[in-house]
Amino acid sequence: MLMPRRSSIPSAPTLPPRATAPLLSRSALDAGALPTGDPEARNEAAVAMLAAASDAPEPERGELQRRVVLAYLDVAEAVASRYRSRAHDWNDLRQVAFVGLTKAVHRFEPSRGADLISFAVPTIAGEIKRYIRDTSWSVRPPRRLQELYVRVVSEAPRLAQSIGRSPTTHELAAHLGETPELVVQAIECAHDLQPESLDAPRGDADGDQPVTLGDSIGVADDGLARAELVATLRWACRVLTPRERRIVYLRFFEDRTQAEIAAELGVTQMQVSRLLAKILATLRLRLVPDGSIAA
Repeated sequence: MLMPRRSSIPSAPTLPPRATAPLLSRSALDAGALPTGDPEARNEAAVAMLAAASDAPEPERGELQRRVVLAYLDVAEAVASRYRSRAHDWNDLRQVAFVGLTKAVHRFEPSRGADLISFAVPTIAGEIKRYIRDTSWSVRPPRRLQELYVRVVSEAPRLAQSIGRSPTTHELAAHLGETPELVVQAIECAHDLQPESLDAPRGDADGDQPVTLGDSIGVADDGLARAELVATLRWACRVLTPRERRIVYLRFFEDRTQAEIAAELGVTQMQVSRLLAKILATLRLRLVPDGSIAA
């Protein structure tokens, strides 16, 4: 038994600009076909489909909105291409653009306008800008500089194409309506996007082990402070006699007790205690209270 052929899908009616959303036939809504050759026809069909979705129950509403989203994926990709760069993965930008397109379709109100593109493009661009601002910065500069950097990345190639060369900072600032100083700060912010790894090789390799960036970064050396103290004490001890310097060495460098020092020097422990008190008083006179060397 032969099945009857389905009737062809009627095309959307042509309306003058700024007219309210046209009505599509039930067969067109069911088939979900949107014109692809004529942008105006596609826009009229999409607006009509969204107008029907606003009054449809939830399962049917979601399906109509999904069809509009699929019909405008090329618009989302075109907007995403404006922000394409090495710093951002192209597939991630496309996905964010699709999210923005979905939000635009869900928020669009046919009763307030009949131009879906004019509403969707800013929504998609805003979603991409938020993604770049929130996920791309390792060290976040002020928000104004982040947004200006995105504009610089987007507009600099266009300006270069129009003037036939790379624009200067003043030309780019005039094109963006910003000051040259602010544009320079925004460009310098690019270093915060992808900081260099401490394991990145730098210069010539030393043997089998390459010299990394981390190897070239200095660290605080605790021995420097100790060396300064030793030099200061060496200078202060010059006024001591050889015997007094021996007592200082035994007590503070070898950590001998007063009894052990007395036994080595052949004196009593009380005498060692008095000698240490005299030695410390002499050293204090050689040093000022802040620890620097006296004149």
